[in-house]
Amino acid sequence: MTSHPNVKLNIGHNILRKRPDGFHDIETLFVPCYAFSDVLDIEPAEEKTVMELEGGAWEPVTDLTFRAWELLEKEFGIPPVHIRLTKKSPVGAGLGGGSADAAFALRMLDSMFSLGLSEESLAGYASRLGSDCAFFIYNRPMLGEGRGERLSPFDIDLSGYEIRVEIPEGVSVSTKEAYGGICPGVPAVRLREALTLPVEEWKDCVANDFEKTVFEKHPEIKALKRRLYDEGAVYAAMSGSGSAVFGLFRK
Repeated sequence: MTSHPNVKLNIGHNILRKRPDGFHDIETLFVPCYAFSDVLDIEPAEEKTVMELEGGAWEPVTDLTFRAWELLEKEFGIPPVHIRLTKKSPVGAGLGGGSADAAFALRMLDSMFSLGLSEESLAGYASRLGSDCAFFIYNRPMLGEGRGERLSPFDIDLSGYEIRVEIPEGVSVSTKEAYGGICPGVPAVRLREALTLPVEEWKDCVANDFEKTVFEKHPEIKALKRRLYDEGAVYAAMSGSGSAVFGLFRK
């Protein structure tokens, strides 16, 4: 069985407060993005689960795709599989490529072994792997709250816009780095309300709080956002914790 895990964009990313468990409460709009897609192949194996990775470094203990199989093996006793993952999505770009691979693996394993899991059940397992994994189970526009795992459908139509995604060469941003120096706070206009405005008005009210700290350390990301506006974008922002920047251009 083969699938092609796509990436996501974050439109708006408000960091509201730090939680007692060390995570942060956020609000963000996840939208699917098809600028990059990995190739994930899973087939039954004879003896033990093996994973091969092309296009990136791999550590079996920490890889989310391998952990997705481990999670369902512990829950349902599914048999071993052979996993082949070809990475085409960038790492450390705020696009969620690793989370997408894990979520797609859960969906594939559910289908392969006839587990009969609902989207909600699969999203529950995905949220145990990572804060944005659950979004990729649904893979449609969703407002993310809590750590990002509390999802609710959000009706938005961006069909009138070309979405351009660019990544500064050689720049990677870790989530830990992005959170360094962040001062959480509730914005005057909450994201759900701001997103109901015309896209041309988002520039002044749909913000990514990570930009405050990331732009200081990586001015080339800030320059990329500025260039997208200079080239005619009606809205541009960094996605998630960066380093990818996207622009919306009227078709």
